[in-house]
Amino acid sequence: MKTFKPSSIYAALLASGMALSSYPVLAQENAEEPDATPTPDEQAIERIEVKGFSTSLIQSLNQKRFSDTVSEQISADDLGGLPDVSMADALTRLPGISAVRTGGQAAEINIRGLSGGFVFSTLNGREQVSTSGTRSIEFDQYPSELISSAAVYKSPKASLIEGGVAGTVELQTASPLANDKQHTFNANLRGMYNDRASEIPDGEEFGHRISFSYQGKFMDDTLGVALGYARLYQPSVATQFIGLAYNGEVDVDGEIPTSECVDNPECELISEGFEMQHKGGEETRDGYLAAIEWIPTDNFTLKADAFVSKFDSEAFARGFRVKLGGVNASITNPVTVNRSVIGGTFTRTADSFTRVELVNDDNQDFDQVESYGINADWAISDNLSVQFDIALSKAESDFRNGLLWSLVGEDANAASPRFDENISISYQLNGLNLPDLAFNQADLFTDLDRVMVSKYGIYPFQNDDELDAYRLDFQYLLDNDYISSIEFGGRYSDREYSNDRSVFEFGNDSAFSVSQPPLRLTQDMVEIVNWSGEFGYFPNYLAIDLDKALTAWFPGGIPQPQQTWGPGAAGVINGPGIGPSTAWSVQESGDVFETVSAAYLMANIDTEVAGFAVTGNFGVRYVETKQASTTLQRATRFVEDPVTGTQVEVSDPTLGAQNIMDEAGLINNFYRPDIISHEYTDTLPSININIGLTDSSQLRLAAAKVMGRAPINRFAANASTSVETVTASQNRDSGEVTLSSQTAKISGSSRNSPYLEPFYATQYDISYEHYFTETDGAFVIAGFYKNIESFIENIGTDPYDFEGNGFIVPDEIAVPVFYEQDFPGQEPELVLDADGMPVFVTVPTENGNYETAINNAEGGYIRGIEIAYTEIYSNLPGLWSGLGVNASYSFTESEIQRTLGNGVFADALPGLSENVAQLTVFWEYEGFETRVSARYRDQFVSEQVAVNDQTVNFDSETVIDYQASYEINENMSVLFQINNVTDEPTKSFFSSKEQTGTIQFFGTQYFLGLTYSL
Repeated sequence: MKTFKPSSIYAALLASGMALSSYPVLAQENAEEPDATPTPDEQAIERIEVKGFSTSLIQSLNQKRFSDTVSEQISADDLGGLPDVSMADALTRLPGISAVRTGGQAAEINIRGLSGGFVFSTLNGREQVSTSGTRSIEFDQYPSELISSAAVYKSPKASLIEGGVAGTVELQTASPLANDKQHTFNANLRGMYNDRASEIPDGEEFGHRISFSYQGKFMDDTLGVALGYARLYQPSVATQFIGLAYNGEVDVDGEIPTSECVDNPECELISEGFEMQHKGGEETRDGYLAAIEWIPTDNFTLKADAFVSKFDSEAFARGFRVKLGGVNASITNPVTVNRSVIGGTFTRTADSFTRVELVNDDNQDFDQVESYGINADWAISDNLSVQFDIALSKAESDFRNGLLWSLVGEDANAASPRFDENISISYQLNGLNLPDLAFNQADLFTDLDRVMVSKYGIYPFQNDDELDAYRLDFQYLLDNDYISSIEFGGRYSDREYSNDRSVFEFGNDSAFSVSQPPLRLTQDMVEIVNWSGEFGYFPNYLAIDLDKALTAWFPGGIPQPQQTWGPGAAGVINGPGIGPSTAWSVQESGDVFETVSAAYLMANIDTEVAGFAVTGNFGVRYVETKQASTTLQRATRFVEDPVTGTQVEVSDPTLGAQNIMDEAGLINNFYRPDIISHEYTDTLPSININIGLTDSSQLRLAAAKVMGRAPINRFAANASTSVETVTASQNRDSGEVTLSSQTAKISGSSRNSPYLEPFYATQYDISYEHYFTETDGAFVIAGFYKNIESFIENIGTDPYDFEGNGFIVPDEIAVPVFYEQDFPGQEPELVLDADGMPVFVTVPTENGNYETAINNAEGGYIRGIEIAYTEIYSNLPGLWSGLGVNASYSFTESEIQRTLGNGVFADALPGLSENVAQLTVFWEYEGFETRVSARYRDQFVSEQVAVNDQTVNFDSETVIDYQASYEINENMSVLFQINNVTDEPTKSFFSSKEQTGTIQFFGTQYFLGLTYSL
């Protein structure tokens, strides 16, 4: 067997004690020989010292080098040593990893062209649940100050928990007994300034970061304690233009009727509209860490740890939301590119909804993640050891998205104010630059005699996710020349996810309601806002004090949202029979259950083939999964109404229909509660081979079958059907009745389903690693290929045979007749017959679209290459010996194309950027350290948030950060940091760059801080 010779990297780590923290077994062996006399070579090694960013790089390379899988590593020289705002920022320094910026901050990460939903994440080896309601971990929830190391496993092994098609991210908190010092204390204090906050009315300019951490060893190094606290308070600001989806088709030449424009290449696509907004607010994150480690005997270790992170965000969005009015608007002077209308003048007609909404949205998001665990490690004999782990992971998210919308009226002082329908909007998109805009009402947007608040709404999402897990692992050492050990074990987890929706709405967003009249604004409620900078030519608007407006509008107390059917929902038996239906707030609420049982067997290779050292592992993981969801099943039948002669839907107790009361006291008897479940099993083989070509070079080969379960919220069984609302209006003079549609289309949706099965892929990896001997660093080149079998996709069938597929649907519906309105917002008036009974007309139903989520059979490959280069030029003379470079580049391509965004948009795989690169140049000399980092990614597909989530192409971006620090003495240092030096905006587009999506500026962040270590 070839003898291992430590490189200068490993030698430096031995000197600093970091190698021992990475290899507990080695530490235990050394502990058994406390009186061993150091050899001359060891004494020489102890004189090597590394600090700062170089330390982190060297340790990371060492962990990558001795890993038994294809992986990337991040390490801190001590708890609190990572400089990044969150782990999302830290992870983007690794090859093949990029981030999606949310609010200017990295949050979700993409690995090898796959989005966050394909990334599995653990903390201290334990599966983590998410506040997002999916499986995608929001890494900005994890303060970098409380994480001591992170690994990204790009090739799996049988002992790793299944779930990462893209890869598995393993975060580690401190192990106090592995600390090389007896006691360490670190404190960080940093002030923060955002240079764009001054442009945002009520925007916060200053923030701060504070962290404290302590690690100590007691009782002859048999008891270790680690404690940590990290606080982040930062302003959240953005100035943005957001284009809305192209979801209408019309022939702007007027030669083809609108009804014939569906998928007609002779017609043009028109946008729903656009938004122009100031966004501001503040984010506060408090993170807590505690760990206690105890070694009562030489062969037993017990460790308990806890991690809690609370992330609260309060944000506002103010400005305009422009609704161009749909296919019925009057369009003049249109500008078209590739069938898309990107400019023109849109004028409101009697049939269009063209309008400008003055927006004052208020969002609050209160998130918390908790992770607790107890781990016991027992070396039963010289050959057999066992670990038992109990874990609890919890996530809570309470998101309250409130809106306050205003419209321009004819006269706000009138006894019955009317909406001003004289609306004309001219615009010209300029691709990824800001558009040209003009409004005929521009001077009225700040006029208190014209602007009135027309609608208030709040639509909370409340998610709770909890996972209990139990794990048992064994290792048995073998004495032969081929297999060094056998590992086997099992894991059981039980997860419960709940989602609660609620709603409150008052007023109208398209006109002034008579029954819920608009609010007259007063001077003390408003502030006139001027745009500045690149957006300086936009018209001014009124920013409204939300609390003052709501107090005036609801003097008896501000109503709170409820989970309610709504008075107009079908099946409500104790309501007025008319009014809005908000049944979705009940139907979209529910629970999802998931239990997983897994077992694995893995052999670790340690042999020699043709003179080359060969290590690695091969094994198999067997998994049984059961997933279930609560649901409300329709339990009705149709009978003939003796008065109208039409079919009427009624409750059917023989099908299990029950009286279900909501939070408002409304009772619905059209449904029966049920639980739907699904079970499946998987066998996941894997192999990792590492070939030591020389003392400084190795070749890695890996192959595996991997799986990734669907987002947890996609298992909710909330299938529903609805019948198109048809209106009938009668002219008061002629008596003629006009229908909005000659038929009532039946539509349905089952976009979530407990029957969804995982994503599966077969993947192959190869990499070559060369570690420098004259200096510290490495060159790595890797290739990968993933063959993904299928994806979860929403498909629509139109027309869909509802009755033939078991749905209870009517053949016809009875439509009440109302008199035509004399003015917008007038209360509807029923037409009555001679007996004073409402007049109905019968309208036949027609099969429409049914959208459902399936595991499609259209997968494909993702393949790519990654190159990484790190070197500290310690061989250079004098002060240049502290110069270093850390760089990586990855190219990824795929044949996979997916239809997204309700058919509005189709393009590449979400999260995939063909080219991703990062470069860090750093220099250290006599306590001074400086570095500049740049991260680049090609355009990619993801979601942007507007009125609704919409899928777009994000343009390429380069984000540059800078940092400098100086070590005043061995205990104290100062730091200066700039994030997003060039104020790189986020820009996106729809099918082509002419269809502007997002243009969003977040500002540059400046940090000045002090670090104290003891």
